[in-house]
Amino acid sequence: MPKKKLYNTNGIVYSTDPEFKTEEEAEQTANIPVSDQQLSVRLDTKHHAGKSVTIVEGFIGTAPEREALGRQLRSYCATGGAVKNDVIIIQGDHRRKAVAWLLKQGFKKTRTG
Repeated sequence: MPKKKLYNTNGIVYSTDPEFKTEEEAEQTANIPVSDQQLSVRLDTKHHAGKSVTIVEGFIGTAPEREALGRQLRSYCATGGAVKNDVIIIQGDHRRKAVAWLLKQGFKKTRTG
């Protein structure tokens, strides 16, 4: 006779991360419209072998949406980059281009740093 699952923990027993969210909580926050999101765009050189990169952070959505946003932004800036740890990384100093494109796409005011 198979065992019944009384509750679904998804393998998580305990987390020390204060920003940890279960999949159910993440799905609830994933439906925030673009016009209500405020992103932060800044320049960074740490941990990138002295090269400058543009960091876009603060996007609330699912991983595929974040990947698509990163892909479109990298294409617009005509450069490489990646999406890691909920942050979009674009190679080079493209702060002005990134902010202009994000505002054109309907995002709320973006903070630059």
